[in-house]
Amino acid sequence: MNSQKSKSNFISRIKNDSLIIGKKQFDSRLLLGTGKYKNLKIAQESIEISQASIVTVAIRRAQYAKNIGKSNLIDGLNWKKLWLLPNTAGCETADEAIRIAFLGQEISKKIGQINNKFIKLEVISDSKHLLPDPIGTLKAAEYLVKQDFDVLPYIYPDPVLAKQLEEIGCKTVMPLGSPIGSGQGLKNLHNIQIIIDNAKVPVIVDAGIGKASDASHAMEIGASAVLLNTAVANSSKPRNMAEAMRLGVISGRKCYLSGIMEKEKLANASSPKEGLLKLI
Repeated sequence: MNSQKSKSNFISRIKNDSLIIGKKQFDSRLLLGTGKYKNLKIAQESIEISQASIVTVAIRRAQYAKNIGKSNLIDGLNWKKLWLLPNTAGCETADEAIRIAFLGQEISKKIGQINNKFIKLEVISDSKHLLPDPIGTLKAAEYLVKQDFDVLPYIYPDPVLAKQLEEIGCKTVMPLGSPIGSGQGLKNLHNIQIIIDNAKVPVIVDAGIGKASDASHAMEIGASAVLLNTAVANSSKPRNMAEAMRLGVISGRKCYLSGIMEKEKLANASSPKEGLLKLI
């Protein structure tokens, strides 16, 4: 009876396991980027197949006012089903990022998401390695939080910075797994684990995911979600890869919730020694 109740509780927990950011609830723990696709149709179909609830758009590249019509990605997605996460990609300073954040808010209003104050904060002054600027990120985050934005900052996996951003009111922290677009997977696993263990806000692993097992691994260690783009957009079959990433995130999350066995130094027989038949 107890085992049936435990099983029922687990199934209920899985079904009701929504991602919550600020006051918003989302069905999917996979966030998808919108860049690098060969054409609009592939982007649309890949996003739909991924079943992502949140998609991120680089506001500096969107050029909403100049590209009216279905050739523009912002006009080509169904915003009744999707939640826009504007991002400040391409900004090298805190001041630039702040200006772009306000533009992102205006675009959210134009697509009908009046109360959308989400912003993925990226401040990257390093043009070679594309590593986020911790000081610029913290400065911009402090200002935007005071302006009532729901700030989702992209950071190097620095546990101290992650906690500082949380304490000033950021709704998530988004440590990189490895450099943007590299597909190297989780190269900063130890630091990411520390951030996850210490965080009271969702931790979203962002950047460096190259394959479904990377996404699954991030979820297995307790990440709240995964954000990726290049792994799908640059694959030979983006639609198939979008499905693989969706399943990888689900698999990793279920694995984490199930309770992963601890590793043993030595072999441990799965069959008990008691009750063995005696050979004559």
